[in-house]
Amino acid sequence: MHSDLQAWFVSDILPHQPALTRYLRRMCRSANEVPDLRQETYFRLYESASKSRSRPPKAFLFTTARNLVIDRIRRRQADPVNSVPDADEQSSPVDELTPERRLAASQELQRLTRAFDALPERTRSVIWLRRLEGLSQREAARSLGMDEGALEGHMTRGLRHLAKVAGDCGLR
Repeated sequence: MHSDLQAWFVSDILPHQPALTRYLRRMCRSANEVPDLRQETYFRLYESASKSRSRPPKAFLFTTARNLVIDRIRRRQADPVNSVPDADEQSSPVDELTPERRLAASQELQRLTRAFDALPERTRSVIWLRRLEGLSQREAARSLGMDEGALEGHMTRGLRHLAKVAGDCGLR
């Protein structure tokens, strides 16, 4: 079940990350909130999907994100004084990186970089355009001169490979 859920998440949810990021940017007061909201959306979605996956993945993703944004707005309206963080909280590090953790993170990044570099050139290009450049599936396919179905296949295979390597690195 766990690997099935991971495969579903990688193939059906993660391809929507650029669109989700754009959506959250439009919905949030501050761009600094976007990574946290995106992560919380993924967490809630993953948790909910472990019980049931009856809705289409994209609708499920955006409904979850919208509900989180609404919840955050409601909390701010209910307690406007405490919604502004203290200056001390803003300047203190949330999670201090020890030298050991920095080394481990560096090694994991090198391993993922090697895995990305080992992908076929076409697959690397697809992932780069979709994930890093934020192009839509149609735009990326047009840019690479391929149909959207082929692009989707490259994306799925490449992300599965990277997810496997990430799991082997302990990044799950």
